[in-house]
Order: sequence, then structure tokens, then C-alpha cells
Amino acid sequence: MLTHRAATPIAVIAPCLALPLLAVQPAGADSAGDNAASDLQQVVITATRTPEPLDQTGSSMSVLSGADLATQQLTVLSDALAEVPGLSITRTGGPGQDTSLYIRGADPGQSLVLIDGIRINDPSTPDDEPVLGDVFVNDIDRIEVLRGPQSTLYGSDAIGGVVNIITPSGGPQPFAGQLQAEGGSFDTWRFNGAARGSDGDVSYGVGVNYYVTRGKSAEDARDDNVEPYGNHNFSAVTNLHFATGSPISVDLRGFYICARTDDADYVPPSFALQDTPEYGRDSLLAGYLGVNGTWFDDHLRQRLAVVGSDSDRRYYGSYNDLTNAYSPAENFYAQGHATRLEYQGVVDVDAADELTYGAETQLSTLNTESIYDFAPGPTTGDDRRTGYYAQWQSTLAQQLTLTAGVRRDDQSINGNSIQTPTSTGGVSTLAQVPGITEGHTSVRFTGAWRLNQGATILRANYAQGFEAPTLYELYSEYSNPLVALQPETAVGWEAGFDQLLLQQKLRASVTYFSRDTHDEIDFDDCFVSDPGCVLRPNGYYYNVDRASSRGTEAELVAQPIQHLRAWINYTNLIARDELTGLALARRPHISANAGVTWAIRDGSSLGLGYGYVGRRYDDVANTVPLPAAERLNLFGSYALSPAVQLYARVENLFDNESPPTAGYAAVGRGFYVGVRLSR
Repeated sequence: MLTHRAATPIAVIAPCLALPLLAVQPAGADSAGDNAASDLQQVVITATRTPEPLDQTGSSMSVLSGADLATQQLTVLSDALAEVPGLSITRTGGPGQDTSLYIRGADPGQSLVLIDGIRINDPSTPDDEPVLGDVFVNDIDRIEVLRGPQSTLYGSDAIGGVVNIITPSGGPQPFAGQLQAEGGSFDTWRFNGAARGSDGDVSYGVGVNYYVTRGKSAEDARDDNVEPYGNHNFSAVTNLHFATGSPISVDLRGFYICARTDDADYVPPSFALQDTPEYGRDSLLAGYLGVNGTWFDDHLRQRLAVVGSDSDRRYYGSYNDLTNAYSPAENFYAQGHATRLEYQGVVDVDAADELTYGAETQLSTLNTESIYDFAPGPTTGDDRRTGYYAQWQSTLAQQLTLTAGVRRDDQSINGNSIQTPTSTGGVSTLAQVPGITEGHTSVRFTGAWRLNQGATILRANYAQGFEAPTLYELYSEYSNPLVALQPETAVGWEAGFDQLLLQQKLRASVTYFSRDTHDEIDFDDCFVSDPGCVLRPNGYYYNVDRASSRGTEAELVAQPIQHLRAWINYTNLIARDELTGLALARRPHISANAGVTWAIRDGSSLGLGYGYVGRRYDDVANTVPLPAAERLNLFGSYALSPAVQLYARVENLFDNESPPTAGYAAVGRGFYVGVRLSR
């Protein structure tokens, strides 16, 4: 019955290797520095879509460098994001399991995730959330995390914020590369290779990652769930950049994932979450082709790009009530496609003023079906979103940087017909759901004021955001039968400061933030019947009157001596449904992270990382509490030579398996060792 778990890695990944690899954009320089002040002096691109020093950014922003990721030996992207203040992660088990990102309490589908500027939010998911469960740390230069509503520059999907993963490429020589191999607990193996270089007008970079684990049960062991849940994952990023020796240059970018993960199910007659032979296969292929031009001594820069992505998610294994056994047949599929055209222009009006403007249009499609659907036939739909934006940025007296932006978005949505159950238990005549046309305008204002020669930075911003209903929310059998779903809209603001102390060896940051979301979309499971449940007995989507998130983020970063670095951050979040007064599900009130790294000598280091997630509720009714969870990791490396490095780590040292969601368990204590070869 469980023969699918014995599949060999080659058999699982071979179909993935047959697909062509696309390319990615060159990335910026490493952000590592010699003191706490360097964190504020590094150049970022996500906040304004143009390069600017972090200390001139009026929005809250965190940067995780590739060097820090390597030192901490972080392998899964969601583990890295969990260290950022204001962010919380919910993962139902080990790598490959369902993973949700909450930025300042925003829903998972309300935050945008980019890899080299390519959106990996999946239009085939119910809420258009990013496919984080299958994303591993693979040749990353840095991760920029921008918190707060960002719809002015990024449109829909950016109420919570933006995560931009940037990969490296190019370099001073034709070839530089690294190979990495590690193994450890739960029969886990990981192999990673990366290469980059420049030759004349051509620069390139490529990263390939393969991960396989037998895993452990994703379900709570207290319910007698012991069967391991394996994961096989192959991913790649590639790039080419042609300078052409003229004002025109060409970028190719790409990202690819192919994964297979064991799954669980709610098994009758008790419908408790149990080990089952179900498994899923996921793939995502995304590519970018861009043409760049610079004129008038680089004072005018323009970019025209085509971006495309295809996602395919399928699940196998279904319970047969007659035989009390599982069938290996496919029980669900979801396919999403997005084609996007982008234009952006940047004008340096003078030394202190910059104008950024652009236009974007994206066509997204959905095709999904499950054998458990009430109505036969697939759910299909498409939408086109078109946006226009402009942003002005000025720096006054080399101290005060002000930014103002505005955006207009228009959306046209079309879907399939829906079958509606009747009061007699039958199905009504098919009725075509009409198309929907919507528009929204967003604004954003930010300010950053540098005082005391940059030792003190005051920051503040006001921004609006919106999230259009997804195709699944509008056209699946769970669509609202009573009223049309309205777009979610948000208004957020924040104020904070950064202060350098002890001769720039200590940086303290504090930010207060607030966001009110109107018409937030939630799901009524119909456990308590209401008028909509008569037509949608299995539940339906509806607009919550208002939800709010507010709180404080605080962070300390210290580098008392050159090779010793320590950090701690703390988030106090109150996220609730203002109609009921209840806390939003799975948002911890308190979360914190801390760590210290000591570079003993070139290539050798020691360190530890600690994460804490406080109590929260698993459900909107606040009847299922989740306990606090702690996680302590130890890591170290030893350089045998400049080209050879051995490393080891212990994850979850105290074996804390507090459930991240009801019925699931976190991965327990694990030991891992590996080797890196560099050239």
C-alpha cells in the first residue's frame, strides 16, 4: 500500500531534469559589513524599485545576506524568513509541507514573494499565496524583506509586504564555483552547486539544488502517527546578461522547482488527521526576458520585460468508502498560468530628485478540479490586471528623503459556470457567472530623516494596499452565493527610528505599525448554519467587515569586535477581527529571535540561533489554542583550506515539537554534517 514511499530519487526527479532551464538577472554585492552601521549603508532595490541606501528608505526593511544564510547553514527559505521581525511562518511538518507566510498579521495571500523580480505567487491556489513550501536556499546573494502595504509599486498581493530573493551572478573572473554536500537525520541528503563569472560583455550565474529526506510523520505523534513523510526536491536558478557594448542590454532570468511530498488526510470514520499513502507532485517554471536601455549619461533608464510562470500541483491517493482502502489515482489537480508585461522608466531629474514611472499588465488563468467537489467539472477562470504607477523621490539638504507615489489598477475577471445545490438535494440549472470589472487607486508617502551625521534615522510612512478576490474565491463551488465578493483594501502607517551607539558597534531599531483592512476575505465553514449555507453547505467565502493589525517591532544588532556579531529582535502583534473582537488565526501575539556568530578565522565559525513563537489560536473562533514553541540551533564550520570547508549543525537542540497547526508536529531534533568546495 505504501510502495510510493520507496520510489528512488532518480525516478522521482528524472522528469524534472527534462525541462529546459531559463535564466536570471545579475544581483547586487554582498551586504556583509564590519559594524552595525554597515547594515544601514547597504544599497537595496525593493523599497523604490531603484537602488538606494537603506538609510534613505522610509519603510521598515530587513536584509538577510547570503553570507549569513551560509554561516547559519539555513537550507529552507521559510526558516530564514522566520528570523525577520514582523514575520511568522506556519509549516505543517517538514520541508515540502504546506507553508504560509504572515507579514505583520496579513493573510498568506496578501504578501508578494519575488525571486530576481519574478513573482512566485501561484494563481492556482485559493488565495494566490506564494509557493514557499518547496523553495530552498539555493545560491542566494541576499533577501530583502519590505514590510507594510506596498500596492503603489507592486499592485495586488502586497498588503502585508514584499519579499525579494536576489541571486548572484557575474564576477571579476570567467569562472568561480562552489559544490556542497550534506547529510543527516531522517535520512536527509542535500547537494548544491553554483557557478558564476563574466567574460567580456557576458555575465552568468547558475545554482542547482537537490534535496531528499525520508522525513518524519507530519502529524502529531501523540495520535499514534509515526510513518515518515518524505520529500524530494529539485530546483534551479540560471541567468545570462548581455551588455552588448551599447546603451541596450538584455537580461534572462529563470526559476524552476519540481517536488514530490508525502501527505496526510482526515480519515473516516473519525475524520482525524492520520498517516495515509497520499502524496503530491508540484512544479513551477518561471522565466523573464528583459531589455534595458540607458541614455543621457545614465540619467534616463528604461526597461521592458516579459515574465511568465506555470504552476502544476497534483495529489494522488483517495479513500474508498466501499473497500476502506486508498486508491492510487489522482484526486486533485490545480494549474495556474501568468503572463506579465512590464515597462519601467527612471529619470534622474537632478542630483536630488528622481522620477520612477511604469505600466504593467498581467493575464492569469486557473484550472482546478477535485474528486471531492460537490459539482462535477473543473473550476476555470482568468483575469487581467493592468496598473500604472508614478513615484517621486527627493533628498533635501542630504538629510531628509521624501517619497510620494500613486498607482491605478484595473482588473477584468471572467470565470466558468457554477452548479448550485437545491433545497431538495439536487443541482440547479447551470448559470453563467458574469465577468467582473474593478478599479483601485493606491497612494504611498514615506520619509527618512538622518540626524547626527547619520547616527540617528527617523522613519515614517503612510501607504494603501488592496487585494482583488482570487479566481478560486470567485468561481469555485465555494463562491459567495448571496453577494459579490469585494476587494480587500488596507490603510497602513508606521513610525520608527534607528540609532547607532557605542561608536557604531550597536544599532537599535524600534518601529510602531498599524494596518486596518476592510472587506478582508475569509471562509465560512458552515459549522453553524446561516442563509449562505443553504446554497453552499460545504462553506463559502465572504468579506469580513474589518480586520486590524498593530504592534511594535524592536531589534538590536551588535558587533563589539570585528568577528563577533549578535542580534535579537522582538515583535508584539495584535491582529484581530474587529467585528467579533477575536484574534486572527495562527498569528502569534509575541515572537522573538536571537543569535550570535563568531568568525574564528577565515572560513571557520561558531554560532547559535534561537526562535520563539508565542501562543496563538488555530481557528477564527479562538477555540483551539496552540502552545508556544521554541527552537535552538547550533552551527559551526572549520576551514581545512581556502577551498575546503567542513561544517555541522544541530537543529532544534531541545527537540521541541509543539504543533505549528492543530494536529501537526514540528520536525524534531536533527544532526547534519557537510562539506563545501570552492574555486
